[in-house]
Amino acid sequence: MLRLLNSPLRWLKPDEDRVMDVEALKRTWADVVAVGDDAPLYFYSHLFVGHPELRDMFPVSMANQRDKLFAAIGHIVSNVDRLEEVTGFIQQLGRDHRRFAVISEHYSAVGASLLATLKRFLGAEWTESVAADWSAAYGLIAKVMVVAAEDAADDSPPWWDASVVSVDRRGMDVTVLQLQMETAMDYRAGQSMAMEMGRLPRLWRYVTPANAPRDDRTLELHVQLVPGGQFSSTAVRKLAPGDTVRLGAAMGDQLTVPADTRDLLLVAGGTGLAPLIAGLDQVRRQWESTGTGRQVTLFHGARLPWNLYEHEKLTNLALQPWFDYHPVVSDDPSYPGLQGLVGSTAAGHRSWAGRLAMVCGSPGMVSHTISELRASGVSGTDIRYETFATLEENSSALAEVNEIR
Repeated sequence: MLRLLNSPLRWLKPDEDRVMDVEALKRTWADVVAVGDDAPLYFYSHLFVGHPELRDMFPVSMANQRDKLFAAIGHIVSNVDRLEEVTGFIQQLGRDHRRFAVISEHYSAVGASLLATLKRFLGAEWTESVAADWSAAYGLIAKVMVVAAEDAADDSPPWWDASVVSVDRRGMDVTVLQLQMETAMDYRAGQSMAMEMGRLPRLWRYVTPANAPRDDRTLELHVQLVPGGQFSSTAVRKLAPGDTVRLGAAMGDQLTVPADTRDLLLVAGGTGLAPLIAGLDQVRRQWESTGTGRQVTLFHGARLPWNLYEHEKLTNLALQPWFDYHPVVSDDPSYPGLQGLVGSTAAGHRSWAGRLAMVCGSPGMVSHTISELRASGVSGTDIRYETFATLEENSSALAEVNEIR
């Protein structure tokens, strides 16, 4: 691809006789990350000074934004050698970013600021060759996103409007919301989408419906209050019936029920239960419509018994012969059921050979559960979990994803 931009950035047509040095991309990105907050601060300053019109795309307070965009772009671009395996994810990002009213020229502005930041903090490492590789790599990623966004514009809106139908406060820190979509959204059980509340304009967080798509266009969301979380605090404490929200395009595929017929092991922590319940809803519908389906075992971990906010619903569903439910409590020694960390409990319960495991919860819970399952003999290829925003397996972006489910 060859396109000239009205900025220092060029999308370069790769030289067939020259191989991109991906290791140099990764090394230089690591060096910039090591600088700390100065790099993203410079990035945003450069972006907003050169393109002040872009400032309105970001939240009023940048305190929670910090290095998210900068970190996500830098990590994805520096791992351009993985583009083939994550093309679908990058395309989803492109479609999702339409909610910001992003156009192709904005990618140019962001790219120019990214390169300017790298140049400033890499010093002598910023050679002509490194600059060319970063420019070409960013161009490849941006092109995938731009084309996906343009294609999506032909048959879907940049966001979907919905209204809050009901608010059910479950205990001190969990609320279950029911939303009514104005128009149908195309998504699969287990996928997530970004949500913006009218009470917090331009502050988007990923949410995951706790149901498979319904004919009546309603969605169920599970929201957990996170200390210091502006979004989750507003969603739990202030949202009321009649309030409006916006939802971006569906994202992710790691927690969707696969087309094969393998039995499932689901391990959830807190409101990480939501996408797994959505998959469970899909499996239930199959059993009800065909009389056959897969076996499913669910472990739901919580600190205290009252945090098992869907206990009654799941206990009733466990009367079905295809579903087993195991609540696990970690911080109450008087609890009469399973106690301990949910990952250890699930891994030690029995052999899960042949099952596909899906894990969702806080970053620490996900990491620990994966480690425990692998130590028990479950292959890494049989364990699925969602990250979003970066390609790192243990990304800090998980904290944002799990602020609200």
